Amino acid sequence: MKVGVHKIAMASPDDVSALERLIDAGEVNPQDIVAVIGKTEGNGGANDFTRGYATLAFRLMLTKKLGISFDEIVRRIAFVWSGGTEGVLSPHATIFTRTAETTKSSDLRLVLGIAETRTLLPEEVGTMVHVRLVADAVSRALRQAGIIDPNDVHYVQVKGPLLTGAAIADADQRGMAVVTRDPNGSKVFARGAMGLGVATALGEVTENQLANTVIGKTLELFSTVASTSAGGELKACEVLLFGNAPGSASGYRIGHAVLKDVIDAAGVHKALDNAGLDSNSDAASQIAAVFAKAEASPSGRVRGWRNTMLSDADINFERHARAALGAVIASVTGDPAIFVSGGTEHQCAPGEAPIAAIVRCR
Repeated sequence: MKVGVHKIAMASPDDVSALERLIDAGEVNPQDIVAVIGKTEGNGGANDFTRGYATLAFRLMLTKKLGISFDEIVRRIAFVWSGGTEGVLSPHATIFTRTAETTKSSDLRLVLGIAETRTLLPEEVGTMVHVRLVADAVSRALRQAGIIDPNDVHYVQVKGPLLTGAAIADADQRGMAVVTRDPNGSKVFARGAMGLGVATALGEVTENQLANTVIGKTLELFSTVASTSAGGELKACEVLLFGNAPGSASGYRIGHAVLKDVIDAAGVHKALDNAGLDSNSDAASQIAAVFAKAEASPSGRVRGWRNTMLSDADINFERHARAALGAVIASVTGDPAIFVSGGTEHQCAPGEAPIAAIVRCR
């Protein structure tokens, strides 16, 4: 397997011009594109339609470039968008290509496995059904990536549905109960179920520890490599599993670490070191992409000092956290085009957050 990583700037949620230029210049073969992960400048909430807008724009452009149907695009390319580019965060997308090329080298290099669940019913969102579906998809992605040891997995991005008003109405019409009637509040349960699905598949928790009542509540159960997001633009869950494996012809490695809080610059360095960053070379030129989750401290304090993230009635705490962490990471990497997503339910211990980095091999 050979995985390519191409990060592009976006002037707006529908701006696909940078990818078009790469394709026209022959730097990216559209036939090889398997995934797009990006940040849009929406609010990151249940009513953030910039994510669907961005997917629409990329689908329309790639339909022309590939000469295939509009519907076929989403069957062959996974699109994962996170809304919210607060502070210095820059709207962007990272394009992943994948080919079958291999080497005989025993060096561990980047691999990528992709899987999708079936469509979830509204009453299944945020439940054990959601957990099991994601766990199965993660296991399939692990096999596809050719990873034997789960310790070689460094980042599992899962994007799935939350409960929209229409979904809740559908459940009501059929006499089915949902985990919450608050669309924005459903993100906690959806992200949590997906995080526990990753943890189950990778052996970080066992299913006998889980039940509907622990999802989004018993946060001491978690995965250290899961990064989950929920949006109204999806009906199924998309799983993108990244790790390192021998025989990969990729020119990249991936590593991860756990951020102790939103100002943990040392944690950023640990992720880069874990990926194999060459400290004797120009770091900025080696870093291909960084992916992180951001969370407000449950105590309302950072390093002993009180903050207002959880008590601000004007700005959601996720937006505070994304802005803070984005600035910290950018201060280390020198690049504000970073994927920082809010909400860490069952993604590291309470108050902590995962971070992954892809670096170019020297």
